[in-house]
Amino acid sequence: MSAPEELPAAGDQAAGTALRIEGVHKSFGQNHVLKGIDLAVDTHQVICLIGASGSGKSTLLRCIDLLETIDAGRINFFGYDITHPDVDEILVRRQMGMVFQSFNLFPHLRVLRNITLAPVKALGVPAADAEEEAMALLRRFGLGDKARDYPERLSGGQQQRVAIIRALAIHPRLMLLDEVTSALDPELVGEVLDVVRELALAGMTMLLATHEMGFAREIATRVVFLEDGVIVEEGPPSQLFDAPRDERTKRFLGRVIEAGRM
Repeated sequence: MSAPEELPAAGDQAAGTALRIEGVHKSFGQNHVLKGIDLAVDTHQVICLIGASGSGKSTLLRCIDLLETIDAGRINFFGYDITHPDVDEILVRRQMGMVFQSFNLFPHLRVLRNITLAPVKALGVPAADAEEEAMALLRRFGLGDKARDYPERLSGGQQQRVAIIRALAIHPRLMLLDEVTSALDPELVGEVLDVVRELALAGMTMLLATHEMGFAREIATRVVFLEDGVIVEEGPPSQLFDAPRDERTKRFLGRVIEAGRM
């Protein structure tokens, strides 16, 4: 299907393919960043994208969220071609939660307002209902006492948890997480990974780029290794980490082990 006027209801989480990426290419000038990406994500799966910086992980996530326009190929989201030129990007983003490396919170808004802004303005949720749900999410992730604070009063880990909560507040069918711990001090990484771990255990469909190899091994349904804009190898964590088939994967994991990151 293409150019939908309305995407399927967010509450329908039936089993099936949530996301299908077919032959996606993306260039920035002469820099060919994605070179024919094919990838399928089923509902309730957690797919971890690994690879060196510049391998194309972040660009792929940005293409899925329609923050970048692809040059060729197609991206289907629950059966709809969201890369069709007539698709309403706002409709698509209402059902995807995107969390970036930087927290991207509005500094002039308190935590509660950061979280309720999209449900109220984009989804038409009554403010009282949005605040009630936001408070429930904040308490769920240990931030109930931070609702009235401004982002600058929070640690980096707390700000990233708020960013994840903000994405969850729109009830996304798919969560996209782009190196959500890379901007954090080492002692704050664990508290953010705990949130992602809880989402995975709850059945959230997620596609995340990460350098946290141990975490990917723990939570991923499938690990996808990218190098130079192509998917080199993918498979269950036990297979990809313990018995990689491709020499490029072996070299990458060797460097990771040498750096003490696995």
